[in-house]
Amino acid sequence: MKENQSNAESPEEGELILIDKPLTWTSFDVVKKLKWACKFKKIGHAGTLDPLATGLLILCTGKKTKQIDSYQAQEKEYEGTLVLGKTTPSVDLETEFDGDYPTDHITEQLLQQAATQLTGTLQQLPPIYSAVRMDGERLYKKARRGETVEIKPREVTVTLFEVDAANFPEIHFRIICTKGTYIRSLVRDFGVLLQSGAYLSSLRRTRIGDFHVDSSFQLEAFILKKRTELNLNNEL
Repeated sequence: MKENQSNAESPEEGELILIDKPLTWTSFDVVKKLKWACKFKKIGHAGTLDPLATGLLILCTGKKTKQIDSYQAQEKEYEGTLVLGKTTPSVDLETEFDGDYPTDHITEQLLQQAATQLTGTLQQLPPIYSAVRMDGERLYKKARRGETVEIKPREVTVTLFEVDAANFPEIHFRIICTKGTYIRSLVRDFGVLLQSGAYLSSLRRTRIGDFHVDSSFQLEAFILKKRTELNLNNEL
């Protein structure tokens, strides 16, 4: 047993793991699952994904965890769907609808103009339902208690914001952006610019730097592979 545990992070340099995060799992859920199932002594992730998002999650083990900041700093790419005409407090489907707005006035030209306005260097307000810390506590905890807080804007850069309105009022989008960009904030601001409302119905992170989700493992497939390598399957 001890021999298997000591080999779990062999070689000592650790390893880089690409996982396609399952829907409804938090990023920390994935870390906990891998730490237990694969006997990793030290493991962390490079960039949080919301529970209702799927896609590429980079994890580092052992000495590789020292490189987490460098992976977090790399450019991100997302694909997803937003829906115009309704809003929720969390700007996704975590919370109930709280507003209905007109969409009849929205044209293709207005959609493209709004996307252009949200491209470049922006001062962005993170959503109240987020993992940003304020006074030592995550904002989403304050939001769930109904507290009103003053959130400071942060500078982010969006290098690409493509929109496809073929299924209007559903808008498919592709976004390329820097570290710290909240896609839900872009969706919220997109709705405001259109003098309507918007919420995020699906989100998938497809790329971090040169790493693509197509090269990632499904969580259970990676666990099976790793446990087979370490001869741990009889412990399940």
